[in-house]
Amino acid sequence: MTFKELNIIEPVLKALNEKGYSTPTPIQQQAILPALDNRDILGLAQTGTGKTAAFSLPIIQQLYLNKVHGKKREIRALIITPTRELAIQINESLNDYTTYVGIRHCVIYGGVKQHAQVNQLKAGIDILVATPGRLLDLMNQGFISLSSISHFVLDEADRMLDMGFIHDIKRLLPKLPKEKQTLFFSATMPSSIAVLSRSILRNPVRVEVAPVSSVVDTIEQHLYFVEKQEKKDLLINLLKKDKKKSALIFSRTKHGADKIARILSKAGIGSAAIHGNKSQNARQRALSDFKAHKIQTLIATDIAARGIDIDHLELVINYDLPDVAETYVHRIGRTGRAGNTGTALTFCAQEEQVMLRDIQKLTGKKLVVAS
Repeated sequence: MTFKELNIIEPVLKALNEKGYSTPTPIQQQAILPALDNRDILGLAQTGTGKTAAFSLPIIQQLYLNKVHGKKREIRALIITPTRELAIQINESLNDYTTYVGIRHCVIYGGVKQHAQVNQLKAGIDILVATPGRLLDLMNQGFISLSSISHFVLDEADRMLDMGFIHDIKRLLPKLPKEKQTLFFSATMPSSIAVLSRSILRNPVRVEVAPVSSVVDTIEQHLYFVEKQEKKDLLINLLKKDKKKSALIFSRTKHGADKIARILSKAGIGSAAIHGNKSQNARQRALSDFKAHKIQTLIATDIAARGIDIDHLELVINYDLPDVAETYVHRIGRTGRAGNTGTALTFCAQEEQVMLRDIQKLTGKKLVVAS
């Protein structure tokens, strides 16, 4: 199946082709047609499955075909997402998809001054990508009206719950028009999220791909039994063996992430750490440098890594094992995305073997010890 067979119009097809997007992913194949028919969608999908295009392309197409002429632009589509990084990445994807359709969009998030964001809003936009806190703040200041919203996307709903944003979402929902299309995406469906979805969706089409335990099947995984004090030497040796490979490295703590970055930099390996104590500008600069291959490694905590979407990332390294087995699956799922191959290396010290057993039980797969 092609994007053309999904009834994507020529200006959007042209932009997709220029960016190298040719074959729709399973979530796109399932979601785009009903979304174009203005149906509500309940999507169960991990990050990296192509869901940004699954909800963005139908919205862009409908806004393009229903342009409002001769009036000041008003926000007609709202995309809510839990993290700044994911909001920025969705906005970057919109840059790709809207090249030839004249649809204007912007992103707003906290942690930075609001002046530039407010100026973009005042200039008039069609699609707004936002994190909940900054959205409510600018609404309260009178800079944002949601009265013209015809399309509403709630992305990564389970992360909203994890990060304490569900109360913000419940405050926001009554301010949206009753008549609108709602696209609701979540990687998991705990009871509170299921209740929320039922309260805001009307006769939705359910689309589902890649249950959490199956994501690991497409990724080559290797295990290293190594004592805590020897991890740094093993890491340096592995990275120096193949300097062309970019690696996302996971640390359990902020302090640990900073320490790993210092050790690697001292060894001549370009590195940066991202975590909750870093400013938004510092996190974004580190991520941009990593994507541009100015540095070889990015060291992240799990909170900071939520929503990080890096095309063709070849290697993920679990320097520390996570406390929760599902987190391992989310971590290694940063590689091997959208049909690409990927490798995950896991360091396991003596005291982490309980965590290793939990991971192997969840995935139903024994990690292969590296030779």
